[in-house]
Formats: sequence, structure tokens, C-alpha cells
Amino acid sequence: MANTSQPLVPPELPERLRPIMEAPYPRFSTTEMARRRAILTELMQAANVNHLLLYGVNRSGSAIGYYTHWPISAEASCIISAGARDTMYVQYHNHIDLAKQIACDTDVEWGGDFGIGAALDELKRRGAKKDRVGFIGPLSYRLHAQLAEAYGRVADLGGPYMQKRLVKSAEEIEWYRIGAMLSDRGLAALKAAIRPGLTERELGAAIEASYLPYGGTNVIHFIGATSMASPDCCVPRQYPSTRRLSQGDVVFTEISAAFWDYSGQVLRSFTVDAEPTPLYRDLHKTADAAFDAITAILHEGTTPADVVAASSVIEESGFTTNDDLVHGYGGGYLPPIIGSKSRPAGKLPEMKLMAGMMVVVQPNVISKDGKAGVQTGECVLITKTGIERLHNAPRGFARV
Repeated sequence: MANTSQPLVPPELPERLRPIMEAPYPRFSTTEMARRRAILTELMQAANVNHLLLYGVNRSGSAIGYYTHWPISAEASCIISAGARDTMYVQYHNHIDLAKQIACDTDVEWGGDFGIGAALDELKRRGAKKDRVGFIGPLSYRLHAQLAEAYGRVADLGGPYMQKRLVKSAEEIEWYRIGAMLSDRGLAALKAAIRPGLTERELGAAIEASYLPYGGTNVIHFIGATSMASPDCCVPRQYPSTRRLSQGDVVFTEISAAFWDYSGQVLRSFTVDAEPTPLYRDLHKTADAAFDAITAILHEGTTPADVVAASSVIEESGFTTNDDLVHGYGGGYLPPIIGSKSRPAGKLPEMKLMAGMMVVVQPNVISKDGKAGVQTGECVLITKTGIERLHNAPRGFARV
């Protein structure tokens, strides 16, 4: 009987990336993991701590995966000490075997009761002293209080760790290319699925089905759908509704699919069996112009103020924004987070872009009454002289 099973990799994946995607549980190189450990050692020395607690829960807390490869299924805490082997405690008990298989250079044990009790016991066995322990991760108030009660002042290395995540290594970027490719597949599947009568839930199912066979996982697929003649939605919805598509609708989306913890982000708009109305034509024309103006000035040394200035076409066209205009990406929703002149995202960060950073440029241009909007954009890589596209999805306002 012929083998009709799904191939391990999609046909558009570059040949050099095939071994990563075909591996049962892919690993970064020893050189890359040593680079990460050197960063962690530097952070610990700067904070004057000898021991570090990494914590994650319900897939939140990127440091666990970054240093161990384990993507956190429920709850995990890892103790790192200079000159000692890392020890990680996971929940649930039936997750231990897989964590042992996936985790890199890390001893894996059951965490017992939920929380960090087992990790605190490990710190005691290692002779941790007061005021010499740090942590990275989303510790709750209760868990932080337990750590502080046992070890006094505990240094929060989360901020410095996130700063180090801003610039990606060449090896990381290759994994992000896979996430971008999977996100593009989701977008293509959405476009192919759009037709009158479908709900936003069904569109979401089509998106996920396009990358699940290749090990992709959903980060987000936000979908907005509304009538162009009588709009009531200006930004993609975070949760799908049961509203059914109709001729003359606009559908706009923000899609991030991940390969392990490495995802892309792509944003586009479509019309349903109709040409754009004059309002939507102008909204998208402005969004495209804003994207082009912003990406034209992005390079090492660009400031958030430069980005806001480049986006002025939005206000000059009589529109504004709802979503953030630009944000850092890769390992979280990272700095700089930049809004438009007419809808700031708080105080502009005082920083300059660096080569190796990834940012999402996503002009969500909306009418001033907040009823109509479009979205376009994608994640790009900052270089010394400009940007590099990570996505291959066609741009433009497509009629489906």
C-alpha cells in the first residue's frame, strides 16, 4: 500500500531548514546554548547572585524554554547555579518522561505539590545564602513571598534577561524563519477559506489545520469581520464570534504560528466577493503607505520618534490607529512598543534599534469614529542598513 501520510515538512521550506523540522525534538547547537549560558552568567554576576530560579506556568515564562528547551506544559521551575548541573521540577507527574527527553543538559524531577517547594528545597541543598538568589519568570505574589521569606532580597533578572532577548543570534533567526513560514501558511489557508456563510470560528479552524501537520502551534489568530457598508469592528477580534460572513464584508487578521517557541507574525485584510468601498480603499491605501514609510527608515540606530514621524501619513489622511503601530518581537511582546501620533502607546522608549532585532510593523488604520479599520504588516528583521523580510506572504488588499 502506498504511503499517503503527510510529509514532515512543507514543500516551501528551504532545504537547509529541513533537518530542524524533521527532528523528533529539535535542538539548538551546543555553541548556541553556550552563548545563552554566557548571557545568563553575565546577568547573575551583575546582580551578585549565585543561584537563579527560572519559573514558568501554563506556557508562560520564556526563560525555561530558552535555557532548557522544555516548552512548559503546566508548571516548571529550574534551579541554575554556577558550577552545578541544572535541575528542573515539572508538573504533572506524567509529564516527567517527556521533559527528560526534551530538556537539554538538565536533570528533571517531579515538582510534588504545585508551586516552588521542590525548587526551594534544591536551593537549600545547594547552600544558597540570603540576598544571593535571583529569579526570572511570572512568579505569583504568593510564590515570590515564599522565595523572599527563605532568601531575603531576591533579584528580579526578568528585565535584564528580556533586554538580552532583543537581539537574536543567526541560529535563532533560522528558527523564526520557520515560524514565519508557518504563519504565512495560516494566512494562505484563511484566504482560501473565506466565503459567505462561514463563521470566524471556522476560519480559525482552517488556519490551524494548515500548520498543525508540520508541528506548528497557535500563538494567535485574531480575526475581524464586518460589513464594509455598515462597519462595527475596526481591529481583529481576540476571540472569534459566530457571525457569518456575507458578500461585501471585510475580513482582517493577525496570525502568529510557532515552531516551538519561535513564531512569525503576519497581518492582512481581504474583501468578500466585492471591491473595497471608497472608505476601505482609502484606509488600506493609507495603511500601505504607512508600512512603506516606516520600513523605509528602519535600520540600526532608528529611534521610536523616527517611527512616529514616518507614520504621519495616517493623520494627514484623516485617520488614526487602534492597535500598536510597531513592537519588538521574538520571545515576547518586546520593546520598543510604539503607537501613532494620534494614539500613543505611552511614553516613547528612549532607545535605538539594533541589528538583529525583530519588530512587527502593523499599521491598523481606522476611521476616527472607531467603526471601520484595516490591518496590514508583518515581522521584519533589523539590519545595519535596513530590514530583511522574514515572511513571503503577498502584500495588498485582496478581494476573495
